[in-house]
Amino acid sequence: MIVESAPAKINLALHVRARRADGYHELETLFAFVTDGDTVTLAPGPLSLTITGPFGAGLSGEGDNLVLRAARAFAERFGTSVSGAFTLDKHLPVASGIGGGSADAAAALRALARANEVAVDDPRLFEIAAVLGSDVPACLLGRTALGSGRGEHLEPLDGPSGMPVLLVNPGVAVSTAAVFRGWDGIDRGPMPDGDVLSLARAGRNDLEAPARAVAPEIGSVLDSLNGGNHVLARMSGSGATCFALYATVADRAAAATAIMAAKPDWWCLETALA
Repeated sequence: MIVESAPAKINLALHVRARRADGYHELETLFAFVTDGDTVTLAPGPLSLTITGPFGAGLSGEGDNLVLRAARAFAERFGTSVSGAFTLDKHLPVASGIGGGSADAAAALRALARANEVAVDDPRLFEIAAVLGSDVPACLLGRTALGSGRGEHLEPLDGPSGMPVLLVNPGVAVSTAAVFRGWDGIDRGPMPDGDVLSLARAGRNDLEAPARAVAPEIGSVLDSLNGGNHVLARMSGSGATCFALYATVADRAAAATAIMAAKPDWWCLETALA
């Protein structure tokens, strides 16, 4: 049995530069990962997927889960049999802007690579990842990186590992496609130069405005996070999850306590940058 973590992804900054002819968007984004998320387990057996965990019900009836698509793509690319009994322990909200499905697919690819004695940095794995989804290559890399193109061209960076993070979701699933359709088409400029925290502070999320139009609750989450003693607060990806970075664990804990007291139905995760 092989166990792989599928940590949540956050976009410290996300700049949308242009619509592309292929239907995608040209992006510049600063990827980071936290220490918590889903877990993917691979055991011998016919291809199957069992979903457990507090957010498992959100994937019921989904059909062709990204984990299964990753397994079939791996078998085709590496010439192996289509097999593997997968268990996905789902702890991240679904359709929430923190790469849950992409992280799960990346974890499945890593598990299959280990099972078949393939190096986890094999370029063929990243080719599969890019076909599965724009965020899957970053999740396969699993470290702070500057992404360009659709997000699949990655430049690894040294990030502030261990920095306290609070993730907050108001319990609203947001369609990534709907948010991108709502982007106003204005290029607000490139990512600046600097270290990761400087890039994050100087950056922005160009999808926040269209996401707030789809899910106004995002504004309430950001207001709550901005009420604490944070280093940076921003929406991740296409929403609705937002994050805040903190200088100390005590600041993070105080913010989480205040938010959960005011909004006990929101999802909060106290974690740290990986």
